Amino acid sequence: MKINFNKKWIDIDLRKTSQLGKVFGLMFKSSKTQNLLFEFSDREIKTIHSFFVFFPFLAVWLDKKNKVLDYKLVKPFTLAVNSKTAPKKLIEIPLNNKNKKIVEIFVGKGKI
Repeated sequence: MKINFNKKWIDIDLRKTSQLGKVFGLMFKSSKTQNLLFEFSDREIKTIHSFFVFFPFLAVWLDKKNKVLDYKLVKPFTLAVNSKTAPKKLIEIPLNNKNKKIVEIFVGKGKI
C-alpha cells in the first residue's frame, strides 16, 4: 500500500485486518509480525491501546486517500493513544529491522 507523507509516497507491505483482527491488532504477537491495516467505517476519533503488545510500534493514521493525518510511537502497555483528527484508516507498524527505514522516515534516523 502506498501512503502520502510530506508529499512523498511511501510503499508499506501490510495485511488488512478482519473484524476480529481489529479487536486484537498486535496483541500477543512478536515484533516480527506483519504491519496491520485497520479501515474504519466512520470518521470518529479512534482510540487504541497497547495492552499485551510487548514491543513498541508506530501508529499511522490516514485519510481515505492514504494521506498521513497523524503518527505516534506507541510504547508497550500504553493505556490510550489517539489521533488529533478523525482518521479513515490506521496502520500499526512494529519497530523491527524490516521496518527500520519506514519508521525513520517518520521519526528520524537514530531516534528509535
